[in-house]
Amino acid sequence: MRRLCFVALLFVLLALPSNARADVAPPLYPPGSNPQPGVEVTQVRMVAETVIIEVLKDIEPRSLGDAHVTADFTMHNLGTIDESMAARFPISVNDGRWEYPEINNLLIQVNGKQVQHRRVTYPDYRYSDDSVKKNNAEMLPWAEFDITFPAGQDVSIRVTYDLEGTGYYPATVFYYVLETGASWKESIGSADIILRLPYEANPQNVMDQETGWGGTTPGGVFQGNEVRWHFEDLEPTGWEYNMEFALIAPSAWETVLSAQKQVAKYPNDGESWGMLAKAYKLAFLSVKGYREDEGGQQLYQLSLEAYEKCLSLKPNDAQWHAGFADLLAYRAMWDVMGGTTTPEAIRALNEIHTALELAPNDTVVQEIAYSMTSLLYGGIIQNGDRYDFPWLTQTPTALPPTLEVIISTESAATLPATPAPTKEHISQVEPTRAEAPEATPTSAPQRSSPICGSAAFLPLIALTWFAWKRR
Repeated sequence: MRRLCFVALLFVLLALPSNARADVAPPLYPPGSNPQPGVEVTQVRMVAETVIIEVLKDIEPRSLGDAHVTADFTMHNLGTIDESMAARFPISVNDGRWEYPEINNLLIQVNGKQVQHRRVTYPDYRYSDDSVKKNNAEMLPWAEFDITFPAGQDVSIRVTYDLEGTGYYPATVFYYVLETGASWKESIGSADIILRLPYEANPQNVMDQETGWGGTTPGGVFQGNEVRWHFEDLEPTGWEYNMEFALIAPSAWETVLSAQKQVAKYPNDGESWGMLAKAYKLAFLSVKGYREDEGGQQLYQLSLEAYEKCLSLKPNDAQWHAGFADLLAYRAMWDVMGGTTTPEAIRALNEIHTALELAPNDTVVQEIAYSMTSLLYGGIIQNGDRYDFPWLTQTPTALPPTLEVIISTESAATLPATPAPTKEHISQVEPTRAEAPEATPTSAPQRSSPICGSAAFLPLIALTWFAWKRR
């Protein structure tokens, strides 16, 4: 019966309109790509390639970011006669809305000299010529350029262009297609793929987790601002060889870096610690639900510690108590759905209880409390203009520095294991606050930001369709 009720509640949550982290599925922007020979049989081999995807610094709010790609190829004609052809590579993709955005600022050089390219139409690169009609493949724009490969000689090709990020903020994904290089002679001798960020690359800002639009290709090595992949004798014969780079959007990570600097400058300012906690939390909640990869769990711990420091300095700030409750509730949500009432869930309820006692009419506190009725279903219940807390066995008591109420093992064992609804629900609400001033830090006015969460029905359909298309 409980499972039946949960399924019914899940259906209602998906079917009814809700505030959303993204109202509809975002468009899919085109990937970068290896060049493809313009003939069916060639003696030209791709001896080596080096591709640099340089993510650009970006502070525009909620931007998914851009990347500049520089791809260098060394080609060698293994045959005994010269080959002339029209080489090509795809420059567009169906974005899911039957529109076809193209890569930007495309330039092609052959042996150091710029060559002209033309826009032509060919079938989607995911289909071979003999399966176009069978699979009803789309005709997509390609860039085509004329090139000659002298027998027994190397020819260098450099291609540069700009890409746009795809995904749901604050997560963004860039792509690079290797499989178009499979049509050259033999294997690709060596391939170096380099992701370059405008700051240190680490597991916190490069996600080892599927985002709904892609996950970072395994095997990358972190080196300073870069993540590097190296392949030998690569034969990229299918989509599974293509590269994906799932990141925290540069604009979101710049917020983290800025908040870190602010805390270093004003270590005793609770508002600065709260802003840092919020920035970490946004990166932790960058996928549907929360990040379970190593970097995501690091961000959760950093956010938790920053909230604790914030509240040790501002113990009577209701909005920061509510923001902390929001973090804990999201962390506890999946466990609660599985029937386990965790310490994080109890702590989240204590924090929102404290916030409601401090400021019962505060809009931000009320919004977060309402969202938690879905996140911790059964643990907090709206009852008219107040909230009841069935899972709490005592009233929260302020204990510095975290204001945490420790629930005894005996009490915790008696807590009900009530399932919560799905992750498609009202999402994170957090006060929007001004940063601490450059001179003497003071608490900034506290404002409410809109409720946001995940879109429900249409994005699920769109994501399913995109996943099928990509494969």
